[in-house]
Amino acid sequence: MTELEHIEVREVPDPAPGSREAVVRIEAVGVCGSDTAYYKVGRIGDYVVDGPIILGHEVSGQVVEVGSEVTNVAVGDRVAIEPGTPCRDCRECLAGRYHLCPDLVFLATPPYDGALVERMAIDARNLYPIPDDMTYEEGALLEPLSVGIWGCRRANLEPGDDVLVTGAGPVGLLSAAVARAFGGGTVTITDISDFRLGLAKEMGFEIERSEVPSERRFDVLLECSGAPGVLATGMRRLRPGGRAAMIGMSKEGSIGLPLSQLNVNELSLSLVNRYNHTWPIAIELVSSGRVDVKPLVTHHFPLEEAADALTLSGRVGDSVKAVVHPQK
Repeated sequence: MTELEHIEVREVPDPAPGSREAVVRIEAVGVCGSDTAYYKVGRIGDYVVDGPIILGHEVSGQVVEVGSEVTNVAVGDRVAIEPGTPCRDCRECLAGRYHLCPDLVFLATPPYDGALVERMAIDARNLYPIPDDMTYEEGALLEPLSVGIWGCRRANLEPGDDVLVTGAGPVGLLSAAVARAFGGGTVTITDISDFRLGLAKEMGFEIERSEVPSERRFDVLLECSGAPGVLATGMRRLRPGGRAAMIGMSKEGSIGLPLSQLNVNELSLSLVNRYNHTWPIAIELVSSGRVDVKPLVTHHFPLEEAADALTLSGRVGDSVKAVVHPQK
C-alpha cells in the first residue's frame, strides 16, 4: 500500500532467517477489517500509516527455511502464524501478558509490514504446526478465532451461560462459535444484515435483528460490532452479575454507559486487546470439529487482486471473509 486506496505489487528482497527465525511460504492471508481501515482511511486509533506498508496479519503457510537455533518447527511444516512478536523480556512479557508488551511487533500495524507477500521471515516461536487435514484457509482464520477465544476468556464465560453476541461479522460469528464450544447454554447473534444473520442461523445460532430486539436477558455480552451505542444497549440486556467483553474496536471517541443503571446490578466490563496464548486451543477447536470456520470464507483472490479483497465488504453485501492466496 503506497498511499490511501492504492496497492502496488512489487518485488521485495528474498528474506533470510535470523538464528531464531523461519522463512514461511505464505499460502493464505485473511482480510481483516483493520486492513480495510488502513487502506481506506490510513489509521486505527493511534496507529497511523505514514508511509508504504504491506498489509495482512491473518496468515498461514509452509516453512521453507529455518535459522540455526530453531527447534520447534522444521522445513516442510504447515503452520499457522501468530502475528505479534513480543520482546519477551519486559515486565508484561515476564508476567505472561506478552500481548500487552509495549514493544510488540505486530504484522501490518504501522510501522511494521504484514503478510501479503510470497515469503516472510518471522520469529519461529510465532509458528504453530497445523494438522495435515487442516486447510491453509482454516489456518489463517485461527487469528480471528483467537480474538473470540480471548474475548470469551475476558468475559469469564461459564458453561450454561446465555450469551448475546452483537455483530455478525467474522469476529462475531467466531466469538459465537467459541462461546458455544465453551459450553454456552444459548448463543444469540444480532446484526442488521440479512445475509449475515442468515449465515449465523445456518451455523446454528439464534438470531435477532438489531433494530427489533427481544425482551430476553443474558449472562454474557460479547460486543463485536464497534457500532455506536451497541455496547450500552447490550449491557442493559444483561442479568444481575452479568459480564461483558468489548471485542469490536469502538467507532466512538468515548462510550456513554448508563452507570446508574449498571452499578446496581454489579455488571462487569472487560476490554479486549488481541489475545494471549490462544493458538493451541484454536487449533484444537478447529481440528476436533467443535468450531467450523469454513463457512466464513466467501471469496478468494490472488495477490494481484489484493485491492479488490480489501474493498470486498463495501462492494458485496453477501460477503464475510476474503482470503488472498499469494502463491496463485
